[in-house]
Amino acid sequence: MSIETIGRQIAALRKERGVKQEELANYVGVSAQAVSKWENGGIPDTYLLPKIAEFFSVSIDSLFGRSITDYGDLQSSLCKKITETAPEQRFKLIFNYCWDMERVCFSDSIPKDGSVEDYEKEIGQKEQMYSSIMTDFGFTRMGIGNRLQYFLLVPEIADTQAAFFENIDYLTFFKDFSDKDVFDACVFLHKRENDKAFTEKLLLNNLNFNADKAARVISVLVKYNLVFETKIEMDDEVKTVYNFKPSPSFIAFLIFAREMVETPNAFSYYGSSRNKPYLK
Repeated sequence: MSIETIGRQIAALRKERGVKQEELANYVGVSAQAVSKWENGGIPDTYLLPKIAEFFSVSIDSLFGRSITDYGDLQSSLCKKITETAPEQRFKLIFNYCWDMERVCFSDSIPKDGSVEDYEKEIGQKEQMYSSIMTDFGFTRMGIGNRLQYFLLVPEIADTQAAFFENIDYLTFFKDFSDKDVFDACVFLHKRENDKAFTEKLLLNNLNFNADKAARVISVLVKYNLVFETKIEMDDEVKTVYNFKPSPSFIAFLIFAREMVETPNAFSYYGSSRNKPYLK
């Protein structure tokens, strides 16, 4: 490709990333008008090319329209962009990548400009929005909105029996956590700081449990490796102290349990070409 195509590549990369001309201009050290000129047929000075490529985390070759055919190059570029992003902004960046992937899965075309935040402003955050793409190759589920954001992608599972049912007693699990005392204790402990040890007295004081109930609830949480028991010697006697290990799986459980209770009905994207059963 000729050098004149650089401007078109810059415009395409900028739209793909959902960034404004001003952001690129500030990073490179030029005016927004200069970026606009490039995108309309102009050519940036050659000494600016490394800085432009760095901004988009691509090779200079990519600015000339040479597509990346090596997955390793693409992976490296994504990883580089993420690692160069401040830790407090990384999940926001990655979630926007997920948003782009969801839109590509739905339409098989490069998505239009716009981040998740732009979309939420557009819908006014009046309700929780969802997106889901279901094919014979896998499925996605995405929560978009002010209440809850999440992204799940599940490639087609070759052996659902081994994945879900071997050596797993779901009925006992659901029975255990349908116990209000167990559920309330699990929610309460997930609200505490992770490194705080506790004794049964914590549950007695905060959940109005009696000693027998506290012991029973703790035994269930120990069973699922959410609580670990430690014996310590204090004041010439051995006391039992517990440490709680919070689990993101419990949060995911709440997310999808809520979806089962309150069936989602507001979708930004919803595509189903799936003919296979989910469980084989």
